[in-house]
Order: sequence, then C-alpha cells, then structure tokens
Amino acid sequence: MTRFVEPLSEGGDVAEPMVMRAMLYYIREYPEQVHHPKEDKYLFALLQSRTDKLDDIIEELEAQHVAGEARVRDLERALTRNELGGYAAAPALRTLVEQYAAFYSHHRQLEEEVILPAALRFLTAADWMELDEAFGANHDPFSGSEIEDEMDHLYSLIVNTVSRTVT
Repeated sequence: MTRFVEPLSEGGDVAEPMVMRAMLYYIREYPEQVHHPKEDKYLFALLQSRTDKLDDIIEELEAQHVAGEARVRDLERALTRNELGGYAAAPALRTLVEQYAAFYSHHRQLEEEVILPAALRFLTAADWMELDEAFGANHDPFSGSEIEDEMDHLYSLIVNTVSRTVT
C-alpha cells in the first residue's frame, strides 16, 4: 500500500483506486476475519495455558487485532474521500497508509520475534497438531467454501497489478 500511495506526495493520483480497494478487501477478509481470530482463539490460548510470561504481549497483540479492523475502515473511508475529493484528500490517505504500515510492521515483528519463538519453546506436539488443524481449515463462515484459494488469487492479482502500475 505504501508503494501504491507514493505518487500522492508528488501531486499525483492513486494509480487505480480499485487495486487499493482489493488490498483492503484482502486485509479485511483474510487477516482480520480468518487469521487473527484463530491466533486469539488457538495460538494465544495455547501459549497462555503453557506460560504466563507472554500475557502482556498477547494482550497487546489482541488489542492490535481489534485496532487493525478500525484502521482498515479508516483506510477505506480515506480512499473514498480521495476518490471524491481528489488531491485535497490525498495527504490524509497517504498518512493513514504510512501509519497502518508501521502499525502492522510492529504487529508482525512481535509475532515473529516473540510469539513464534515462544511457541517453539513452550508448545507440545499435540498443541502443534491442534494449530495445524485450526489454521488449515480456513473456511468461509457464510458459505462453508474454502477461501484460501480465493485469497491467494486476490493476493497474486494485487501484487501483479501494483508491480505493473507502481514502478
């Protein structure tokens, strides 16, 4: 998303707003609706059952999961304002994208540098089997169909489109 809004600093427009909408849709539908709830319900719960050393970090990550949804809504609104208002709304969109990128980078860093090493240390083979089953069953709660292939396709579409339009 940061590459996508770079032209805004030079007085340009977002290359194709639909691509940014696709990015936001992907974030809302996969990380926000599928992945993060499973982290909360399974990974974090299992870690908390094995150790209390991560309670503060897990609490922070769970709060970030809630905040992430609100940030995505704010990005969607800012994109709409940019589409309707043009350049006058561009700085706000770019700022929100930069803030979201920093927010999500910090979130991912906590998971990769604290949670995953702790999981390797504290979780049992049975715990890992439970996690594999939970995270491997990414189904759409409304239709019962698997969404992983759809999200993979959408992600590839976003990457390919941004690579062509923002270089």
